[in-house]
Amino acid sequence: MPAAPTLVFDLDGTLVDTMGDLSATLNAVLASLGHAPVPPESLGSLFGQGARALLQRGLADNGVTADPELIETLYARFLDHYLANIAVHSRPFPGVIAALQRFRARGWRCTICTNKPEYLARPLLASLGMTGHFDAIVGSDTFSRAKPHAEPVLGAIARANGSPARAIMVGDSKTDIDAARAAGIPVVAVTFGYTSVPVEKLAPDAIISHFDALDAAVEGLGTLPRTAANA
Repeated sequence: MPAAPTLVFDLDGTLVDTMGDLSATLNAVLASLGHAPVPPESLGSLFGQGARALLQRGLADNGVTADPELIETLYARFLDHYLANIAVHSRPFPGVIAALQRFRARGWRCTICTNKPEYLARPLLASLGMTGHFDAIVGSDTFSRAKPHAEPVLGAIARANGSPARAIMVGDSKTDIDAARAAGIPVVAVTFGYTSVPVEKLAPDAIISHFDALDAAVEGLGTLPRTAANA
């Protein structure tokens, strides 16, 4: 029997809109230092670059050039606050849950491969009632390397008992597209995520603007994509 076809999803900016909770956490940390809040709409693609990037930008907007030691101190404070308030505002993007249900009903394995640490990804998904949709959850700390390296993508596929020969990545950024290329699998990019470069300029294999369109995009790619060995 061939391995089941597998979808590998990014998390923040792809499946779940986490901007509200990340910006609220940043502003809580800034407030604890007596600094002004930063409007979330000014942070843009930084939501996909991790807490340290958000902290650096928040401090810079308050006229502070932070040294690495301060960033690390605030990073720990950021993570504590975020974990305690991880799904106050965060919600799945429209059509996500229905799409997951459709693919799983057809026998597809669904996995997460995110650069959010696994110990944060799991409580986020649990709080949103989404954990049961996934056969594997891989974060930036699950393996020795994070995206855009191939290791976590291939690791997510392996943990779901899938095969790279029958896997497709779904993400929102250059990091996801580069990780899919490194793993030798096709990639579908969403247009509504957290990226500094429009996905149209990054040459993914397919682009969608709503999860209702994922079925057609995947069918257009086929379920037997190229592998790293024969790409």
